[in-house]
Amino acid sequence: MSIQSGPIYIALGANLPQGSSGPRETLARARTAMDKAGLTVLAASSDWHSPAWPDPSDPPYVNAVVAVKSDQTARAILDVLHTLEARFGRERSERNAPRPLDLDLIDCRGEQLDGEDGVVIPHPRATGRAFVLLPLAEIAPDWHDPVSGRGIDDLIAALPQADRSATYALQEGGKLSPDSLAFAGRGD
Repeated sequence: MSIQSGPIYIALGANLPQGSSGPRETLARARTAMDKAGLTVLAASSDWHSPAWPDPSDPPYVNAVVAVKSDQTARAILDVLHTLEARFGRERSERNAPRPLDLDLIDCRGEQLDGEDGVVIPHPRATGRAFVLLPLAEIAPDWHDPVSGRGIDDLIAALPQADRSATYALQEGGKLSPDSLAFAGRGD
């Protein structure tokens, strides 16, 4: 099997501390760990705030997306991501439970795999998630969903307004993005 060339996009999320690291520091450390594991980080979005789902009383998430380069297969990349999650303290208990680190393979060189080798790509729920699409648009404004062919701007516009409003970029210092006064008063 030959490896296609093209970008690989990985979504990062965290809503629990990992040791003494808060979620933002965990994401920074995860980007470094990916690089060391053979997933060369080419671009990284800002960190974004999003409410926990399905239980909004859980701690909110910090999310980001990175573009990486690798000669590895999609299956090997997923194995690396699961190893890193475990190293960062993720325990796979119940679905959508709070976690110190979540790494999802969103798109792997535009490949479409439906359970082959235990891999489903593109990620089947990515196109309906503001916390994936908004940071992805930052680093890949021309990205198109490999399945539907829809552009990222179209996918974002189709999201519920409440999801788009609840997901916003964080500044470097941990405060709110000044891009919109609509976010005034929200904490991170």
